[in-house]
Amino acid sequence: MVKDLICYCFNYTESDIEADILENRTSTIEERIRALKKAGACECATKNPSGK
Repeated sequence: MVKDLICYCFNYTESDIEADILENRTSTIEERIRALKKAGACECATKNPSGK
């Protein structure tokens, strides 16, 4: 079963977040996304169908 894409910019899925939590006891993905966005790597306006 394919899980929903959560982050269009960086291609994180629900499965990625679940695996991250199992490995780290918390998700570090949000921190990674924030750092990448701060570095200017976010492309939500063009990659996310809703533009968010």
